Amino acid sequence: MSKQTLQLHSTLLSIHSLEVDADIPVALLKLPLFFISKTHDELSIVCPSHFPIDCLDTEPDWQALEVVGPLGFSLTGIMANISGVLAKASISIFSISTYDTDYILVKKHTAQQAITALTNDGYNLVVDQ
Repeated sequence: MSKQTLQLHSTLLSIHSLEVDADIPVALLKLPLFFISKTHDELSIVCPSHFPIDCLDTEPDWQALEVVGPLGFSLTGIMANISGVLAKASISIFSISTYDTDYILVKKHTAQQAITALTNDGYNLVVDQ
């Protein structure tokens, strides 16, 4: 079975931690790529680094590896396999899933190492310009 195609997005992303009851900036919803997660005790926003967020803490300089989808819900092991390859290469990740696909965020300074590890493991890689 062939492995998935991954697309490395060039947009630099930041991961923000906010107060659980913080307001979400309305302008954020106009961005082409962002992620919002909320639980009973935290609110996280991932968005392009150039977008200002009033937050408690920020982790900047991430790039997204998108598993080109859509992926069916019956597929198994996709994130486990990709994260396993990256773990063997000592690359830290931040993972996000949507209805159609998965995103694996890697720090910008490890992106080329991630591409090499995944390509060597048989993944197809497409890089934004």
